[in-house]
Amino acid sequence: MYDVTIIGAGVVGAAIARELSRYNLKILILEKSDDVSNGASKANSGIVHGGYASKHGTLKARLCFEGNRMYKQLNDELNFGYKKTGALVLGFNREDEFNINNLYENALKNGVKEEEIDIIYKEKILELEPNVSPDVKIALYAKDVGITSPYEMTIALVENAIKNGIELKLENEVISIGEFSDYYNIITNNSSYKTKYIINAAGVYSDRISYMLGILNFYIKPRKGQYIIFHKGYGNIIDRVIFQTPTKKGKGILVTPTFHGNLMIGPNADENSDKDDTSTDIETLKYIIKTAKKSVPDIDLRKVLTSFSGIRPTPSTGDFIIEESKERFINVAGIESPGLTSSPAIAKMVVNILKKSGLKLIKKSDFDPYRPPIIIKKNLTYKEVNKMLNLNNNDQIICRCEMVSKKEIIDALTREIPIKSIDAVKKRTRATMGFCQGEFCIPRIKKVISEVLNIPENKIPEKSKGSGIIPKKVNLNYFKNLGIKEN
Repeated sequence: MYDVTIIGAGVVGAAIARELSRYNLKILILEKSDDVSNGASKANSGIVHGGYASKHGTLKARLCFEGNRMYKQLNDELNFGYKKTGALVLGFNREDEFNINNLYENALKNGVKEEEIDIIYKEKILELEPNVSPDVKIALYAKDVGITSPYEMTIALVENAIKNGIELKLENEVISIGEFSDYYNIITNNSSYKTKYIINAAGVYSDRISYMLGILNFYIKPRKGQYIIFHKGYGNIIDRVIFQTPTKKGKGILVTPTFHGNLMIGPNADENSDKDDTSTDIETLKYIIKTAKKSVPDIDLRKVLTSFSGIRPTPSTGDFIIEESKERFINVAGIESPGLTSSPAIAKMVVNILKKSGLKLIKKSDFDPYRPPIIIKKNLTYKEVNKMLNLNNNDQIICRCEMVSKKEIIDALTREIPIKSIDAVKKRTRATMGFCQGEFCIPRIKKVISEVLNIPENKIPEKSKGSGIIPKKVNLNYFKNLGIKEN
């Protein structure tokens, strides 16, 4: 019998698991795919949002603000990659100016300090970001915004939670839930699990889990957002996250450096009936490019690397749903943007709900908050990487584009989370994320996986089950087909 079972191993479920691992409890995470962070937590903007956008008085606003303040310590402990960059919300006309002033006032109501946010004008904007459009008139300068690596964060949270005693069961899709007087019986495609409490953190499928217990007060609207990624190093054309003034559909098309130095543009926001459709399409990518160029006109399409998309779990209620919806059943649903930013604060809130519900929480004396990194951020030569990693003749570089060694891949394969796919190795090491998009290194990664896990190479999957479509390399001819003139 488990004390608490968490359904879903995205960033929210992972953050809750890690927070609960501080206590003397028997905790289980159930995840339907064969790795963690295979849904929205893998395919999002990676922005640690400031406290200006979410409407004052909402759960989104409060938890975004609280979560933002927790990132530095969390990264110091878990080494997943976080950098405070600041952000500019650009305005080009009087309507934008009106909305930016409203955002500023909203930020102050949400708790953002005056020294953390400012309204600036053209001369200052171009001084900070020379590659921004000269047509800009005004901007909100949010200094508390940052960037992170969302899948690395999720992996780090789960690894640390496992280190502190929680259990993770992958490839366990919840089919039904039986309700008894003092426990639930969760039936999956592989087994059954008895548990006193359930936390529903199933992302786009959280409504289906809720419906299993007759809780029908919300539904999830899948909303697809597509992105384009550019070469590593090209992210340095800007120093901050560049937003356009938000609309009813969301924060709009952004231009941002990623934590590892790529440039990324997107996402759009299309309501989608298919919760698993992570394809990209030409017309949407064309729209994203043209809209992004309104902010940063000279984006060089010759440096495009790939495209991808993610599905956001947009709630019918318009706000996060975090509540004990039924005795000992806690819904943590509809966690769309700024869910990544809010996740550490959501975890704290859920622990408080459990405490009020009667779960006895006794802190462990031996809780270890630290987790060493897998990915070592590097902008080095082949020779320098070998020296840095103390490699010998048997620890060759497997991925030349990202300078990933065999030693690092073995480390990823032998950590707390059992993995076996190329996609899982990619998320942990950045192998296959470079210019060749795996053409050189995929056969070599397969060989390492085969050696370490004793799996025949032809049985090693390229993508994780339930992870959506692996993005394909996008060459320049692809964008010629969009009808967009390259620089």
